[in-house]
Amino acid sequence: MDIEKAITSLDLARKVRLLTGSALFALHPEPEIGLAPLKLSDGPTGVRGAELRGGVIACVLPNATLLAQHWDIELAREVGEVLADEAASQQVHVVLGPTINLHRTPLGGRLLEAYSEDPLLTGALAAAYVRGLQDKGIAATPKHYVANESETERRTASMVLDEKTLREVYLLPFEIVVEDAAPWAIMAAYNQVNDIPSTEHTELVEGVLKGEWGFDGLVVSDWFATSSTVESANGGLDLVMPGPDGPWADKLVAAVEAGEVAESTIDDHLRRLLLLASRTGAFGGERSWPAGLPAPDSTTRREQLRRFAAGGMTVLTNNGVLPLDDSRVALIGRHAIDTVAQGGGSAGLRPPHVISIADGLTSLLGAQVSVVDGVEVRMRYAAPAAGVLRDIRATTFDESGEVLASREMEIAELAAYGGWAQGAAAIELSGEVVLAEPTRLLVGVRGFGDWTLEVAGEQHATRLAWADGVVEEALLKPPFWTAEVLVSPGDRITARVREAAALVGLITQPVPRAATDAIDAAVQAAREADVAVVVVGLTDEQETEGFDKTTLALPGEQDALIEAVAAAAQRTVVVVNAATPVLMPWLDQVDAVLWAGLPGQEAGDAVAAALLGHIEPAGRLVTTFPRSDADALTPVPVDGALSYSEGTAIGYRGASEPLFWFGHGLGYTTWEYGEATASTVDGVVASVSVTLTNVGERSGREVVQVYLRPEDEPVRLIGFAVADVAAGETVQVEVECSARVQRVWQDGWQPLGGGEILIARGLGDVQAVVQLPIRGTAR
Repeated sequence: MDIEKAITSLDLARKVRLLTGSALFALHPEPEIGLAPLKLSDGPTGVRGAELRGGVIACVLPNATLLAQHWDIELAREVGEVLADEAASQQVHVVLGPTINLHRTPLGGRLLEAYSEDPLLTGALAAAYVRGLQDKGIAATPKHYVANESETERRTASMVLDEKTLREVYLLPFEIVVEDAAPWAIMAAYNQVNDIPSTEHTELVEGVLKGEWGFDGLVVSDWFATSSTVESANGGLDLVMPGPDGPWADKLVAAVEAGEVAESTIDDHLRRLLLLASRTGAFGGERSWPAGLPAPDSTTRREQLRRFAAGGMTVLTNNGVLPLDDSRVALIGRHAIDTVAQGGGSAGLRPPHVISIADGLTSLLGAQVSVVDGVEVRMRYAAPAAGVLRDIRATTFDESGEVLASREMEIAELAAYGGWAQGAAAIELSGEVVLAEPTRLLVGVRGFGDWTLEVAGEQHATRLAWADGVVEEALLKPPFWTAEVLVSPGDRITARVREAAALVGLITQPVPRAATDAIDAAVQAAREADVAVVVVGLTDEQETEGFDKTTLALPGEQDALIEAVAAAAQRTVVVVNAATPVLMPWLDQVDAVLWAGLPGQEAGDAVAAALLGHIEPAGRLVTTFPRSDADALTPVPVDGALSYSEGTAIGYRGASEPLFWFGHGLGYTTWEYGEATASTVDGVVASVSVTLTNVGERSGREVVQVYLRPEDEPVRLIGFAVADVAAGETVQVEVECSARVQRVWQDGWQPLGGGEILIARGLGDVQAVVQLPIRGTAR
């Protein structure tokens, strides 16, 4: 049955039913017209599936900023292909990604999911990612349309910006991906744009997206973002998620019957939904899913993910200590032992493993490495790591105490919302502690609800009250309770919770030691080694959906740890396990800094490969690093509104003497730029050609960056290219330049006039300048 015939065969109620999800990550089938159920999955760093916690095992890729630091279109496409295979292995039709909002401020909590602060780089990488997914029959869903750069008050805040800023900066990545890659779906954001909710923004959805750009795909709401019936249906939104409840359903049927929404509007929404289903094999024929795809822990995937991670890591400073030789290494820091592979929120999923930096470096250097724990890095306790508990079990009960379901678990944590435990009156979690001898441990629970806990003959009760009902708080920052208990080998921790909200889990971990003791041990290890490698960073407490950061400072006493080690060690390397900028008051005291991002499941092997030079960490920064918190724009709305008062001068465009410029990165070799020439067409820079020589002793990868500095507009990236060059070789690099960033919005698009072309290794290291003639333009 074709799409038009299918639409005419359904009555109004059945049409409308299809326009709201059937569950958290699924759509309704309609057997009469041959529509199969569609499955959706979050996908910024992997295909999670339907469970918010503890679901299927899936590849955990490096986070988006680390992938973007390759500045490599082909690699972005390969990432999309990997995710398409991951989706197909789970029979998922639609991946909710990529995130193509911009890094307006490094204080943004969700920057880890988004590529960069630059609209051209973001759009180009996203388009390649979309092509990689959709060429394998899996729908991509670029998100969040539009100006969704703050997590604070994200469901209600209005982003206030003029049309010039909106068009030239924040709409541009979406324009690029729609026109160059034709995504099959786009997600509308939570926020308002100039006081109009994104889910009912007729001007931006019907006018710009579907009208000007000719987008023929489906516009889906962010989860629980839709608050209206008539306005959203008439504003261009096609699908409300999740379901089965929501603001459409019977209310939308009534609105059509009352003449407030035309049935032709419903038909258009359904037409787009059926087109999406057709493209993904859920309508018009039965889809065959491929067999024999690489498993998340297969050799093929591990090699890919290690390369994705290590190659995007960025050498920020280096006085010759990197790559490491066969010296004795003191590896120091909590992040070395408990390496953070991924962020919080919809980016989080269940990996087959996470290789710690300690395991990765030790596997290559053996006894040359001594590993020393560092200071505490978390303010809230997390669920126990693998191997801390065994025989973990979760059981759900009804109101009468009868068992509803019971499952063995690999982690002592599960979602009370959106998964198999939803609707239970009580949930019990238990696990046997893995110990060699009696030990005092912190044991406890995390998550809202009425708790009872039993361990080592002790009984405890606590209530962690959920006052405001904010889902983000319950899922991403659950409260916790702990007690210090003497636990013996074989003891079992059993906790039961009633009135659970969103997420529940056990806590089992060593009693924290004083920061001074940790620093003293680190200093002693550093004195006995040839080089100290201190691993510091952020966790999912700072880098997460739902919340923004209040400071760029490293949490805990990590700065003090670095300073103490640097004073004692012969040579000091700092590895930063974080996706977004941090303050570095110790920068002048250390010998090298490697920016490692959130490297995914192969984290430790990737960091080891980068430190030893087995894979060149050739990444270039995608965010400008400020020197202080005061240099970062606020993500916090005032009276419900967040003003983008900086206009188009986002990131490097408005920066002055930052700590590190956008585009910065040293790699492991030295480059010499020769003559540069530009080709222009009707005053627009079409391409730049530059001679590039690798004058170092190692093969390397360079990212040639081309910027335009107009007469009276902010500087902007207009093109980039990667070049792999052997030691001593000279190549000619051709950089195609985008016309989309060589225009300004003033009652329509107008050309930029004049200025100069900068060929650079980041804006802090301009290598060549080419003057452009001044051209008259309407201002």
